[in-house]
Amino acid sequence: MNTESIRRKLEEIERTAKESGIDITEEIRVLETKIRASSESETVWRRVELARHPDRPNAIDYITLIFDGFIELRGDRLFGDDPAIIGGLAFFEGRPVTIIANQKGRTFKENMLCNHGMGNPEGYRKALRLAKQAEKFHRPIITFVDTAGAYPGLGSEERGIGEGIARNLRDFSQLKVPVICIIIGEGGSGGALGIGVGDKIYMLENAIYSVISPEGFASILLHDSTKAKEAAAMLRLTSRDLLSFGVINGIIAEPEGGAQNDPDFTAANIRDVIARDLDHLCSRSPAVLVRYRNQKIRKFGSWNE
Repeated sequence: MNTESIRRKLEEIERTAKESGIDITEEIRVLETKIRASSESETVWRRVELARHPDRPNAIDYITLIFDGFIELRGDRLFGDDPAIIGGLAFFEGRPVTIIANQKGRTFKENMLCNHGMGNPEGYRKALRLAKQAEKFHRPIITFVDTAGAYPGLGSEERGIGEGIARNLRDFSQLKVPVICIIIGEGGSGGALGIGVGDKIYMLENAIYSVISPEGFASILLHDSTKAKEAAAMLRLTSRDLLSFGVINGIIAEPEGGAQNDPDFTAANIRDVIARDLDHLCSRSPAVLVRYRNQKIRKFGSWNE
């Protein structure tokens, strides 16, 4: 039974109770509260499903549609290459830029190769190497975020995943070139933050961004892994939520039913945002870029002393 059917049934019960002289106002209020919560959970969960849709355009799709002459650069010059985080050089409307992105696959084989977009330490060190190179040659940086989180495996921990992400947070905040970050699917925890520090941060309409996955939240804090839908609503992880908190600068529209229904439409909207912001950000001095970026970061959240 859907929410509308339940609501009509409640109205029928309320009418019957009034005719019988029975006051069930409080019971109805409690039930309506539960219905609203359930409806909100379903709406948010639909966003989660769209963010994870197997046919959703990935980073390579957008790079191909938006940029010209992409040349991938590999390796962190310390350990090896990480296919979960890709990067390289390209042209955007004739302007050289550096691109860094989480890369997910579509098929089982592709996802095995790129580890479902979950980066290892060498991926984040490659990202920082490319960012420093961009700074040296005065190239703006565009990042595409799409990961459930950094890879939590034993090898990843042994090679310093925490240190790798922490170094990126510090150094990306100090880069003397414009950085535009776009969350195109999942933005999960430190794995997303490792390439998600920028002057402008945007989310696609059906993307999500949170400190933990709904499943992880449900298991750890609700002690019930089946309550992922309720956890998703509690996390406030939708693009509208993040915009209301001031964490992101704007929402990029998708076609009805999700970006997979019209990748060209979504790519065109991303292109418009990048074109508008690059002209503005590139006109700023490096010192101003760093100052405003750090001011923005320090405004996140609330606390008491």
